[in-house]
Amino acid sequence: MNRLQATYRIRASAADIERRAAALAVEQSVEMPAAAVRDARVLAEVVGRVEAIAQEDAEHFRVTLGLALETTGYEAGQLMNMLFGNCSLQPEVELLDVHMPDQALARFGGPRFGIAGLRMLVGATSRPLTCSALKPQGSPPEVLAALAGELAAGGIDIVKDDHGLADQAAAPFARRVEAVQRAIAAANRAGGHRCVYAPSLGGGPRRLREQMRIVREAGVGMVMLAPMASGLGALQELAEEGLPVLAHPALGGAARIAPQALIGKLFRLAGADAVIYPNHGGRFSYTPQTCRAIAEAASAPWGPLAPALPVPAGGMTPARVEEMVDFYGADVILLIGGALLEADDLRAAARAFVARVHAMGEGR
Repeated sequence: MNRLQATYRIRASAADIERRAAALAVEQSVEMPAAAVRDARVLAEVVGRVEAIAQEDAEHFRVTLGLALETTGYEAGQLMNMLFGNCSLQPEVELLDVHMPDQALARFGGPRFGIAGLRMLVGATSRPLTCSALKPQGSPPEVLAALAGELAAGGIDIVKDDHGLADQAAAPFARRVEAVQRAIAAANRAGGHRCVYAPSLGGGPRRLREQMRIVREAGVGMVMLAPMASGLGALQELAEEGLPVLAHPALGGAARIAPQALIGKLFRLAGADAVIYPNHGGRFSYTPQTCRAIAEAASAPWGPLAPALPVPAGGMTPARVEEMVDFYGADVILLIGGALLEADDLRAAARAFVARVHAMGEGR
C-alpha cells in the first residue's frame, strides 16, 4: 500500500460534504485543480482520494482521505504538512487520526528506547517511573543544580528541566546542564540511584546541534523537546542521536488536532520515547477519556514501533499516586513538580513520593 489514511472531522452540510471532502483531498495533496494535472502517474498515485464519509451529527462528518506516502518524504515535519498544513487554516476542519502501513511506520523511526529501554535506563523492572521538574525560570544554575541533587538523592528516576528553561541569561544552557548533571551524578554515586537528567532543548538547527554537543560532553542521559515549538522534524532527527527523548506538549493545543493523534501517535512516530500531557483533574481541562486515549495511542501495539511511556502531568500531587496507577497501570511515568518543590524538605518529599510509588509494587 502506497497511501496513508488520514481522518478528519469537517463541519459542513449534507448537501456540501462530498464537494468539501474532495476539495480537502486536493488541498492536502497537489493543491491545484485535479483537472489541471496532466501527468497520468500524478493523477493516479499522488492526488488525494476520498475513501470514506460518515455523518457524526447534523453539522459534522468524518472524512477519511488516502494520501500518497511519497509526498511525506518519510520526514516527520513534511508528514505534518501533508496531514494538516493548509487545512489547519480552515476552521471547519480537525485532524482526528492517521494510519499507515507497517513499512512506512518503520521508515519514520519511532521510539529508539521505548518502555523497555527507559526501564533499563533507570533500573525499574515493572513499577511506574517517577519524574520531577526543575523550576522556576530565573533561578541560577547553582540553585537548579541543588534542587536536582536533592531530587536525585530522594530516588527520583528522571529529573527534567521545566520546559520554559532555555538559554536565558539567568541560567545559560551550558552552565545549567553541566551543573545539574554534576549534582545528579554525585547523588547517584552517594545513594546508588540511577537518576537521569533530561535538559530542555530548543531552537533552530544551529542551537540544537550546539546543545547536543554540550549534552554529550556533560554525560547527560536523556533530552526533552517540545515538538510543536521546534518541529517534528527536529524530534525525528534528535531521536537518531542515541539518547532517549521526552516530548513536551507545549503548543500542542494550538491546532485542531486530536490530542491522542498528535501527542500519542505522531510524537511517538517521530521518535518520542515518552510523551507528557495534561492529566485530568489538574491545571488543564482534558477529560479522563482523552487522557486514556493518549496513553493508549502512545503505548499500544502499532506495527513495528516500540511503545512510548505516557507521562500524565500538570498540577499532580503525591496524593494522587494510587489513583493514577490504578488508572494507567504500571507503564507510566508519574511527573510531579511544584507539589514537591513547595516542600520545606525537598529530599524528604521526594523520598515519600518515591516510596509511595514503590509501594504500588514491582510486579503489581
